Amino acid sequence: MNRRFLMIGFINSLLGFTIKPKRAFAVTKPMSNYKTLTDAEWENRLSKEAFYVLRKEGTERPFSSSLNDEKRKGTFSCAGCGFALFSSKTKFDSGTGWPSFFDHLPDAIETKTDFKLIVPRTEYHCRRCGGHQGHVFNDGPRPTGKRYCNNGVALEFEADS
Repeated sequence: MNRRFLMIGFINSLLGFTIKPKRAFAVTKPMSNYKTLTDAEWENRLSKEAFYVLRKEGTERPFSSSLNDEKRKGTFSCAGCGFALFSSKTKFDSGTGWPSFFDHLPDAIETKTDFKLIVPRTEYHCRRCGGHQGHVFNDGPRPTGKRYCNNGVALEFEADS
């Protein structure tokens, strides 16, 4: 465990955030543009934890997501809108406490620079709804060398049939 994970865990415990894995989004009717939903509409659709991560760019506690141990073949999708983001073929155990992937599906994410911890980091979001997923680092395995460190509450998993 390194300083980054200790610091994030410490800050989350001070703020009292507890993330419990559960289905974050239930589609009640088709929508054409998720990016136009208001915070109030998102709050009605998402759990408190999912809203904090997806819409307020929060971070869940490390080792709190059941998806961390998910080993089946399938697809990881945005918990906000259901858009496919990662294949299980790119998932790996980074030891960080969050589901990690070395690559995303084509055209699945958008990135921006985040200065919340003073040091610039690359933050990534779901391309369809803009929901915050996590951060990408340059310490992942081959072939990309990337580690897409994702909040488990921001994902849903569908196993291949």
